[in-house]
Amino acid sequence: MDSRLTLEKRIEAEIMSYDGKMGIYLDDFHGNVIAVHADEAFETASTIKTYILACLFDEVEKGNKSLEDIIEYREEHVVDGSGVLPALEPGAMLRVKDAAAFMIIVSDNIATNMIIDYLGLDTINRCIKALGCRDTVLHNPLHFDRYDRLGTSTPRDYAGIFTRLAKGELISPTADEKMLEIFKKQHYNSMITKYFPPFYMDSDNTDDILISVASKSGSMDACRNDGGLVFTPYGSYAIVMFHKEFSDAMYYPDNPATVFGARVSRMILDQFLALEGRFLK
Repeated sequence: MDSRLTLEKRIEAEIMSYDGKMGIYLDDFHGNVIAVHADEAFETASTIKTYILACLFDEVEKGNKSLEDIIEYREEHVVDGSGVLPALEPGAMLRVKDAAAFMIIVSDNIATNMIIDYLGLDTINRCIKALGCRDTVLHNPLHFDRYDRLGTSTPRDYAGIFTRLAKGELISPTADEKMLEIFKKQHYNSMITKYFPPFYMDSDNTDDILISVASKSGSMDACRNDGGLVFTPYGSYAIVMFHKEFSDAMYYPDNPATVFGARVSRMILDQFLALEGRFLK
């Protein structure tokens, strides 16, 4: 192949006119890894919730916490944003596993603050480091009126969580499978799957969903992020796309950061399918 037409070079060509910076990490689980700005620090936005979920399951695995514990939604947990709990008043009681599901599936910010409070910020950050994510930090709970930063991570760290989940090597095979089931139900797939063929993801048309994802995205004014696992009939691959330094901070479906990420994601899917489960021959 012409060295100017490798997948990495085609990705770079695809985003040539993008006015921001995109960090990418890809792994096809056959020894082919593509990394572009993969060790640069990016604001996490809600992708930090992936690390929080992993730390919760780690504490449960160690016997320090239980998914059946009951936690209270308190006034100090109140925060704007997505989710179910903004429709409720403080005082509601939830099982930990339900708050964790809300945190990922509908990216509930209040549920996230409840889990952070339950585990403790220091415990979460110690766990993140113990999981091998040396460049990832949860700086603060979610209170956008008080803090400018939520978390910091890299595409490499984020991909590492999902590659180990896929192999059952993050916490334990049982815990990892439970987490994957939560990520598969996640509602905000605005970037990775935006330009995927709908036919392949619609079980009503195909009798079976041929392509599915287990992922967690996140957006703030300073970032647009998405990452996770894509499952196909040829196997799965890990994909992470983090964005920063773009000029258009407005939230709408065709924000350039989202569009460029979606175009790259479709290019990667097409390559993986064409080579029947690999990025490279």
